[in-house]
Amino acid sequence: MDKKKQKHTTGNKPKQQSTMEKKNENHKSKSIHDIFPPDLIHRILLRVPLKQLGRLKCVSKLWNTLISDPHFAESHLHLSAAPTHVCLFISNYSKACSVDIDAAFHDYNFANAAKDVSLPFKMKRRYNFEVMCSCRGFVLLHGAPHFFVVWNPVTGSSKRVSYSHIVSRCNPVYQCLYGFGYDASQDDYLVFVASQDKNGQDHFDCLSLRTNSSTNLDFALSKPLGRSNWESRGFFLNGAIHWSSCTLSVRDYSILIFDLKERSFSTISMPEQVMGYLNPTHLVLLGGCLALYSYECDKTNIWVMKQYKVQSSWTFYQISRKTVPLYLSNGSDIVALDLVLGTRLRFAKYNAKGELLQRKYVDYPHCLSSRSYTVYTESLAPLPTEIKDKDMDKKKKNGHQNQKGDVKQGKRTRSQ
Repeated sequence: MDKKKQKHTTGNKPKQQSTMEKKNENHKSKSIHDIFPPDLIHRILLRVPLKQLGRLKCVSKLWNTLISDPHFAESHLHLSAAPTHVCLFISNYSKACSVDIDAAFHDYNFANAAKDVSLPFKMKRRYNFEVMCSCRGFVLLHGAPHFFVVWNPVTGSSKRVSYSHIVSRCNPVYQCLYGFGYDASQDDYLVFVASQDKNGQDHFDCLSLRTNSSTNLDFALSKPLGRSNWESRGFFLNGAIHWSSCTLSVRDYSILIFDLKERSFSTISMPEQVMGYLNPTHLVLLGGCLALYSYECDKTNIWVMKQYKVQSSWTFYQISRKTVPLYLSNGSDIVALDLVLGTRLRFAKYNAKGELLQRKYVDYPHCLSSRSYTVYTESLAPLPTEIKDKDMDKKKKNGHQNQKGDVKQGKRTRSQ
């Protein structure tokens, strides 16, 4: 009996194994889309750092479609768990380089921190471009004498914006004010130019990327701006452009604000410690807050407005050397450009007490005898015209598929 039982059990083993193999084969044949619904995949991808998204496009057609969608880019801009801070430098007649500052502070990425960047246009002549500012992953480049280029270094999308009609009436003695921002109510990127004509009259113009048009906003000027009182570069924050005063007159110790939605100007006061300060102050954005910095002997004084438009929220920091604050890391550490030596950049990280935490050297491909730079957060954000084009393509595809369905249905009806 024992032998019979043994024969019986051994005879069933191949059948059991074949059943298990079939189960494994069925499990292997299932794709990730069978295991996770598309909505869950979409939510996971929104949290993936931007640098990895390019590789993930190759996983499947579905993933490529999800990541390439302009609406995904918009959501990723707000929900990405680890935004990448990049400093773009332009020097010596438009030789450009970008430095991934986050990578510079990690030894495993140190060698790849700096790289040459090809500007998004071919130049028939040697323009001396200047980096003005950034907004939502786009960088505003200014090409003298009369045009801008709005450019996303990640996606490569760009658009040239001319303002020659403004330059032609400008008084060459006075510098213009420039601003670049995003109007969420119109889903539009806007470039602003404040100027003075040859008769001494102030003008304020808005250039729209969505409509490719220029709008005069002189009605917003309740009083003369006094362009010589303000730094020419404006910074976008909370739906408004901000310029800081650059004169030593006490009445000018303020920050000029232009609200994109309301189309109106206002001002906020600088911190009390700055009043009567004889050294120029410079505006910068740190951790999503307005900030000012100024030099006193060999020290850098920094004031950060922790709550927007709340005067009592100005917070003071001091670093015991001259440095240029770039952004906040971990919510409180200040990352700064410490020194430029020929083709070497030195970045440093300081805590809230101004104590040095870390210092890194990055080799820059070009000599920085003259330079302009800005810090931007990498994004996949498209230009408004690209969103329109992709939406139109979707409508055409859906319409074509519907037409095919109608033709097939007609054939079936006729055959019946």
